[in-house]
Formats: sequence, C-alpha cells, structure tokens
Amino acid sequence: MDLQVGDILHMKKAHPCGTCDWELLRVGQDLKMKCTGCGHLVMAPRRQIEKNIKRIIRETGTEEI
Repeated sequence: MDLQVGDILHMKKAHPCGTCDWELLRVGQDLKMKCTGCGHLVMAPRRQIEKNIKRIIRETGTEEI
C-alpha cells in the first residue's frame, strides 16, 4: 500500500472522540498518526493500520481505496 506523509486515512472504526480521520505523520515499519478531531498521537505497526484503512485522502485532494 502506497502511504505518504500528509495523507488523511479514513479508518473503519471511529476514535473515541468521534472522528474516523487520521493524519499520517511518519511512514516506515511503524506508522505515526494524529487524530484530526482531538490531536491524539498514535504509533502502531504498519500491518495493523493497513488492514483498518477504509480510504486514503491525499493532500492533492484525490482519494484512493
């Protein structure tokens, strides 16, 4: 899966604050994301995050599944 820093990831499940969107801050074996609703930072294994992504919203405004 092609992920880039700055992408907005729309996840299958919502964060407790109510939003499903996360901003991607770091890419590698682990991904670092920031909740767009409350600003909570999370770092998790790439494999775990990739299986929970519903769609990717690029900085350019394009969307991918």
